[in-house]
Amino acid sequence: MIIVVGSINPDLIANVDRLPSFATAPGGKGANQALAAARAGARVRMVGAVGKDSFAAEALALLKAGNVDLSGVGQSFASTGTALILVGADGENVIAVVPGANDSVVPGDVAKAFLKKGDVVLLQHEIPLQTVEATLDAARAAGAVSVLNTAPFRAEAAGFLGKADYAVANETEFDLYGEALALSGRDRPARMRDYAAKTGRAIVVTLGGDGVLAATPDDFLTVPALKIAPVDTVGAGDTFCGYFGAGLSSGLSLQQALTRAAVAGSLACLKPGAQPAIPLAKDVGTALAASR
Repeated sequence: MIIVVGSINPDLIANVDRLPSFATAPGGKGANQALAAARAGARVRMVGAVGKDSFAAEALALLKAGNVDLSGVGQSFASTGTALILVGADGENVIAVVPGANDSVVPGDVAKAFLKKGDVVLLQHEIPLQTVEATLDAARAAGAVSVLNTAPFRAEAAGFLGKADYAVANETEFDLYGEALALSGRDRPARMRDYAAKTGRAIVVTLGGDGVLAATPDDFLTVPALKIAPVDTVGAGDTFCGYFGAGLSSGLSLQQALTRAAVAGSLACLKPGAQPAIPLAKDVGTALAASR
């Protein structure tokens, strides 16, 4: 079982090319990763919160359609969280998040996850950090595997990154956390190895079109990305994390899980929006076979 403890919100998306356009879609890093894991073929339970407003139904729509277990999603008196996203002509994006109900996901909500040995827990930084840390501790106690996506960057999270079995950061986030953790090494791979040696855990760094790097206490892995012309990179990292968690849950090796996740993240860049662009397992399988 994949357990996602994280954010849920609608995305309000403006494409800001010469003729701007606007669209809405379900989003939130937690919800995106839950849907990605479900589309990868895993059983998924979501723990989070929405408001008692009209945005809530839209934010949960694709999770429901994807058969994600929503019994751990509560209702808050705060409004449903919202993400305001500007997408440029090159597919890159700038995001401002209004937390809303996501800020009401408290450490006590971890009990809704019903964690057990062998589960894979996915976490991000769009809910209170004390809840993230409490979930990491609960996962460790239960014998579950934890995957912490370090986005968005929050300097105060540096102190507990090493509690995650797998920390997943983009290159900018890792470099910032590396400074906060005083990692040593003349280049990023060396600093990744230093992180793995100091924590005894794994670090995964996504590089966009340049692929993925991963360091464990015993190994260093490099995974290429698919060569694509991105339409919209919103949600690509979340797609990667959801597929990565699903791969670990299904018993894939680290190399296999990273490779499958990298392909899924690349495919997510070929369509606009976050959740609507998350590929199905069969499409990822086809792309994987073609890339070999």
